[in-house]
Amino acid sequence: MSPVSPHVVVLFGATGDLARRKLLPGLFNLYRAGVLERCRIIGTSLLDSDTAKFRVFARDACEESSTRTIDEEEWERFVSRLSYINSASGAQALADAVADAEEILGGSPQRLHYLSIPPGAARVVLRVLEEAKLVERSRIIIEKPFGTDLKSATELNSFLHEIFDEDQIFRIDHFLGKEAALNILVFRFANGLFEPIWNRNHIDHVQIDVPETLSVADRAPFYEATGAFRDMVVTHLLQILGFIAMEPPTALTPDAISEEKNKVFRSLRPIEISDVVRGQYEGYRGLPGVAPDSDTETFIALRCEIDNWRWAGVPFYLRTGKRMAAGARIISIAFREPPKSMFPAGSGIGAQGPDHLTFDLADSSKLSLSFYGKSPGPGMDLDKLSLQFALHETGRERDVLEAYERLIHDAMSGDRTLFSSAKDIERLWEVSAPLLSDPPPVQPYAADTWGPDSMNEIIEPYRWRLPFEREWRESSYVQR
Repeated sequence: MSPVSPHVVVLFGATGDLARRKLLPGLFNLYRAGVLERCRIIGTSLLDSDTAKFRVFARDACEESSTRTIDEEEWERFVSRLSYINSASGAQALADAVADAEEILGGSPQRLHYLSIPPGAARVVLRVLEEAKLVERSRIIIEKPFGTDLKSATELNSFLHEIFDEDQIFRIDHFLGKEAALNILVFRFANGLFEPIWNRNHIDHVQIDVPETLSVADRAPFYEATGAFRDMVVTHLLQILGFIAMEPPTALTPDAISEEKNKVFRSLRPIEISDVVRGQYEGYRGLPGVAPDSDTETFIALRCEIDNWRWAGVPFYLRTGKRMAAGARIISIAFREPPKSMFPAGSGIGAQGPDHLTFDLADSSKLSLSFYGKSPGPGMDLDKLSLQFALHETGRERDVLEAYERLIHDAMSGDRTLFSSAKDIERLWEVSAPLLSDPPPVQPYAADTWGPDSMNEIIEPYRWRLPFEREWRESSYVQR
């Protein structure tokens, strides 16, 4: 990546969990890669702190997340660019801090405001930025969830547009910043082998499966007001669906890609209640901040359909949840089986399901193409084999950008390719309206399982790919 132009980054929520785990380490990694050579970072939060304490906080954060030893000279150059101001100090104090940083940089640097804050605090921060006159020459990154339904999302968009133009607003989804997610575009549109078969004539169904082993833990108050659908499906899984299902864009540009993704969302059918299973892991209601009769889902599985020419009749199955048996981020594309088999009964043809193309969206991206092949020996016995690719086998795993690093860099560069538009967000809340207005009751499931048994009913006559029947090999990616 080439260095970005001079920037002042204002990081709201600078002492929070996301800043500690991702944002401060990401900014440091971008700096030592030579991308942020002319940059000042102002942290701000409600914590009663100062610049010296914030720099210690940043060092601890980077040491926790770094995979390599921190060079002391490099760190001293980076940390000298960090300062802190208490949010309670008001708009004028923030304006003065930004002015001081800009004077050090010289000229008229760009401003990037990162709102790593609870959704309910967004309006207050936006008014502070307006009052401090920090809207000019600026871009703003907003974390999910973006609203909780169509009404709240529309109101938030309207409020944002009173202060910022749409091309200044970057609604972030870190799933789209992953190397493996970008590889979907390359795999689809750069290869003559797969582009012609990416449609209803050859694809039987698609699964997007993101189980998590984590509990809600100290996020219970946030989760109680959000749930798995708002937290994960609208903001992550449906965005990935847009990448999988879009038509070829006219160019590899933000506007062209956004338009094709938005066409997919316009073609999504409203989610039917009968196509949804909601679950709640046993023990959730005992967490501090959770109502004893809570109906908040910690698990959701659903079926989606895209009502257009390419995907008519192809179901998309989405699943995610907390306290599940394993953590994974899988896209699994099942191809149609041959219409007629010449192989004898008992040969094994069809016994292990259809051929699959599987993307693993973990940070170390992998993919697999499974197919039937002949087992060695006499007779015609078939077994499932696979072609595999794993990024670490190329020796370039260290070149991978962490999702937040990529997205921060893109926002600084003004590249909106991997960010959601107002139209995207509002349309996804629109198709979610039937579910949100009349959700089915939550069903209990034991922690460390795959969710309620009824999840299998909505996917019949198919079955969920996870758990895989065979473990991954250490050196490559293997599954049925």
